[in-house]
Amino acid sequence: MPRQICPTCQRPLKVCYCSALVHIANRIKVLIIQHPLEQKHPFNTGRMAYLCLDNSELVVAESLSEAELERLLEPPSALLYPSLDWLPEVEQVEPGSVQARALERLVVIDASWRKSKKMLHLHPRLQRLPRVSFEGELRSNYQIRRSSLANSLSTLESIVVAMGQLEPEGDFEGMLGPFERMVSLQKRSF
Repeated sequence: MPRQICPTCQRPLKVCYCSALVHIANRIKVLIIQHPLEQKHPFNTGRMAYLCLDNSELVVAESLSEAELERLLEPPSALLYPSLDWLPEVEQVEPGSVQARALERLVVIDASWRKSKKMLHLHPRLQRLPRVSFEGELRSNYQIRRSSLANSLSTLESIVVAMGQLEPEGDFEGMLGPFERMVSLQKRSF
């Protein structure tokens, strides 16, 4: 008999985190472009962020047409991504700046690092967006999934940090509740 799956979080019922979901109002729309392989991953934090944010959109695709990008990237938009050497140098969106206050859309790629790089290579337009990045020591609580890069955060944790900087009046830390519940339930089921 197949396992019963929650239709909201798409997790097996015994590890469903929906009771911890929160609804957070946000001015800046968060557009999550999710790689198709991430959609099926059991620890999918991009979907969790989408479920928590009132003003968000989740698009599952590895590549998008120019027409789709045109629709999705209405200005002013910025990309949440580290400033890596291979990316073109672009304007950084600083918290509290005029650009940050005018920002209407934060684009987030939800994929493994390898897949996110591929998605950026497929979409030079995304590479040229102004960028939101973090510096300093970052510590993830994502104990059930590892990253190949140091100082990495999950998609949800990255969105919490970025939105906390861009909309300091919001309470984005509340999004960590379902995340911590998912981690806790998963650790218990090992």
